[in-house]
Amino acid sequence: MTGPPPEACADAPRRRWQDGRSLDGQRTLAAETPVAIVVNASSFAVMLASPADLADFARGFALSEGIVDRADEIAAIDIVAQVDGIEARLWVPAARAATLAERRRHIAGPTGCGLCGIESLGAAVLSPGHCDAAGPQPSPDEIVAAIEALADVQPIGRATRAVHAAALWRRGLPLIVREDVGRHNALDKLIGAVAQGEIDTASAMLLLSSRVSVEMVHKAAVLGAPLIVAISAPTSLAVAHAVAARLTLIAVARADGFEVFTRPERVAWPSA
Repeated sequence: MTGPPPEACADAPRRRWQDGRSLDGQRTLAAETPVAIVVNASSFAVMLASPADLADFARGFALSEGIVDRADEIAAIDIVAQVDGIEARLWVPAARAATLAERRRHIAGPTGCGLCGIESLGAAVLSPGHCDAAGPQPSPDEIVAAIEALADVQPIGRATRAVHAAALWRRGLPLIVREDVGRHNALDKLIGAVAQGEIDTASAMLLLSSRVSVEMVHKAAVLGAPLIVAISAPTSLAVAHAVAARLTLIAVARADGFEVFTRPERVAWPSA
């Protein structure tokens, strides 16, 4: 397994207390920086994110936030370092950019926050898309093996123990993984990577190292994978929206089992 990208980590001096004595040394920390999403030279949102895979992040954010409907609507993505952060500059058709003025969400808040700056409760909970694909019909053993494999393909996570991961599982193929200090950001990066690679998601599972909130369900619907498998539990609103999106939501996935909250028919249960 390769190591983490250098820009995603930073070493910091620290003094450690263990077994009754102090030791001076260093600790590898997850890097975190403001990332401004700029659309046609106009700032749209500012997120706190890991400064790696930022082109994937910008592309996935544009898709999951409805800035564009298709990745090929993005003419170019420029990643530009600034004194106080990084700008991810997207260039989209003028008609697309014009519609953003009516719903621009100036987001400047906690890591991966997707709701800071909205103007109404109605804007907080949007209707998810629908996913009617049958999916890969994984067995329980395949689901457990997939979530166990996730830990082995997180180079930033292994180095820092401080980031989330989102991965695409397809039977017989390597996991596609993206990591970030924000769970929403990690999923946006995965969406962007999958869109750039024009990868079919109808026979895939989405693996998450985090809990499942309603925004994660919305982003999963954009990704198009029919099954979500998460290590932690979902919220009640996430379950309700997984039902509306026709997604199979599997959570509390561990080596000894998992819990299915919606659409259990997509799992290939062993016969009695």
